[in-house]
Amino acid sequence: MPKAYWIAHVSVDDPHAYEAYRRANAAPFAEYGARFLVRGGPQEVVEGQARPRSAVIEFPSLEAARACYHSAGYQAAKALREPVSAADVIIVEGWSDAP
Repeated sequence: MPKAYWIAHVSVDDPHAYEAYRRANAAPFAEYGARFLVRGGPQEVVEGQARPRSAVIEFPSLEAARACYHSAGYQAAKALREPVSAADVIIVEGWSDAP
């Protein structure tokens, strides 16, 4: 079964308040087996446009990625993020060349 990923591009308006979101998302991410592959850090936009902050979060499956996003725990964390940032978030299934 292929893994799945959240790919997020975020503009943070209030970094101090955004920390509450980061603390609140830890429990649902742990519950659904999430692992950060990219979390902030320098980025170079070479085509198109992007928000200043990017994250790539790996999940063990598409079902886990979807369940995490829709969970009560993550929705509570998201409610903390929304007033202090703008985000584009997609859930995508990984590619596997295994037969």
